[in-house]
Amino acid sequence: MTADGGGESALTLATRRLEAALAGLEQRLAQGRGQDGASDALRERLEAELESARAREQELEAAGAQASGALTRAIADIRAALGEKAASMGAG
Repeated sequence: MTADGGGESALTLATRRLEAALAGLEQRLAQGRGQDGASDALRERLEAELESARAREQELEAAGAQASGALTRAIADIRAALGEKAASMGAG
């Protein structure tokens, strides 16, 4: 440091540059955290939607199996009714 304060001025300028650089870095880190937070929120939303879609898929599979069973029974009933009608027509 010099008596005229030139050294102190250089130190002050270097300190200000360092503080500005640190502030910029902190701002970038904060922005990165915000983006990570947004990514986390998006990931959570997509996971929830996927879970909902899987639950809906299971519901649809169950409904499809139920409908298939109902159709099988209906076909059997129709065949039985047609068989009875054919048998009664042959007897008459």
